[in-house]
Amino acid sequence: MAPKIAIVFYSMYGHVKSLALAEKKGIEVTSTDRLRAAGGTCDIYQVNETLPQEVLTKMHAPSKDDSIKILEDPNILEQYDAFLFGIPTRYGNFPAQWKTFWDKTGSQWHRGGFWGKYAGLFIGTGTQGGGQESTAIAAMSTLTHHGIIYVPLGYKTTFAILANVDEVRGGSPWGAGTFSGADGSRMPSPAELELAEKQGHAFYGAVSKVNFA
Repeated sequence: MAPKIAIVFYSMYGHVKSLALAEKKGIEVTSTDRLRAAGGTCDIYQVNETLPQEVLTKMHAPSKDDSIKILEDPNILEQYDAFLFGIPTRYGNFPAQWKTFWDKTGSQWHRGGFWGKYAGLFIGTGTQGGGQESTAIAAMSTLTHHGIIYVPLGYKTTFAILANVDEVRGGSPWGAGTFSGADGSRMPSPAELELAEKQGHAFYGAVSKVNFA
């Protein structure tokens, strides 16, 4: 049985959303010059906003994409076998929006509703030292408390991109990533989007080996 995968992200300015869509493409792609057939399916959600519109307006944040469902209820994720979580950092850790979501998962923690499911991470920061690896490491505590099995990106399928130092690029063996710049004006580069697509593809390949029947 093919795994049921959910991509869940929070994105204030659209950077992590762009990575999420690339991850989705990697799961669903059937053939490209870079990837062999995957042909999986997934659903995509965004984490609810916690800031008032007045504050978002002052921060020049664009409106959320209404075509992507808001994940209001953590119970929805219990129907899935695996997740890809997209996290923009705040000081090297979860932003408040993600923390608020996880704080609503006490029932799943108590019942083991997420136990044995699989998850990968992709992360956005403003700068190169902004915490892409520290945010992934910090996320391990949450995944562990829920019994979620972490699937790192690693180097096997992405060594050429991760080892290339000819350009500024987010991402690491922990997962795909992007730099937005201090003012948020830099959008994901082609290399960053390719890395996210390859992660989606590799993640689907990994979890497809599991018997979810």
